[in-house]
Amino acid sequence: MKEKNIYIRDIQTGEKISTYFLLAEKNLAFSQKGSPYLNLRLKDKTGEVDGKVWENALEFDEICKKGDIIQVTARAVSYKSTLQLSVLSIKQADSAAIDPADFFPSSRFDIETMFSELLTIAEQIATPCLRDLTLSFLQDEEIADLFKKAPAAKGFHHVYIGGLLEHTLSVTRLLELAASHYQGVNRDLLITGGILHDVGKIHELSYDSVFDYSDEGRLIGHIIIGLEMLDTKIASLPDFPKQTAMELRHLMLSHHGELEFGSPKRPKTLEALIVHYIDDLDAKVNALQEYIKDAPPNDSDWTPFHRLLERFIYKGVKI
Repeated sequence: MKEKNIYIRDIQTGEKISTYFLLAEKNLAFSQKGSPYLNLRLKDKTGEVDGKVWENALEFDEICKKGDIIQVTARAVSYKSTLQLSVLSIKQADSAAIDPADFFPSSRFDIETMFSELLTIAEQIATPCLRDLTLSFLQDEEIADLFKKAPAAKGFHHVYIGGLLEHTLSVTRLLELAASHYQGVNRDLLITGGILHDVGKIHELSYDSVFDYSDEGRLIGHIIIGLEMLDTKIASLPDFPKQTAMELRHLMLSHHGELEFGSPKRPKTLEALIVHYIDDLDAKVNALQEYIKDAPPNDSDWTPFHRLLERFIYKGVKI
């Protein structure tokens, strides 16, 4: 196994480095004089950095593609106060001899511990049909394996291995609190919906190399994928109540809240409304936490502008 000897977070301006990266993006461009050059986006578990290939761009363009693990020799430079790598050479690496953990960020929580807790919560669902349904997902080895690996999104929140599981468990914990706080809530429907609301993301996203959308994800999306998975599981359970199935299907269809955010329906039940807001809250809290954590280490108390949230984020004064 090849050793990755330096990580992006440790690179200092002026250094010459030679190490392995995941090639997250690559495009060939031409200068005003017609000279070819390569724009690269290089990634490891600690972050991402832009790279430029000014010499032999056509040659290096032919030997690597998006998603490859490559060995890069480069000099670290500062461009507009941001670290950039001026790439001198690129070599293909044998991905089978590389430790994937070096290149893909992972949840800081133990995957098996999180999954075990989620399974325990599912086992405590009192309504038999909802308990059996939820366990039919979590005890399905293929689904469980993907559920433990998948990120929760491509670029906004919980963007790391185990991110979907971490997000789902966090949402479910918060829903347990909401169920005990508000009167008239169907706790079992709420918990089932929390566990299953994003299950379609195991197929919407691809995460074997670069985090991206699968063809199914781009053409159909996780809400409809999840609904199809739900319908298949319900069909395998004898005498599943039609009313319960309808309310659960509505919860999954409406959990993004608004039509412009991808929900085919807006929440029209108490449980669907609660799941939507808890899901949205957990995603945005994680997005802010990760953005603050990854902000450049400078004297400013503010992060760079967050494009998706359309605002600067206050990092707080360090004491």
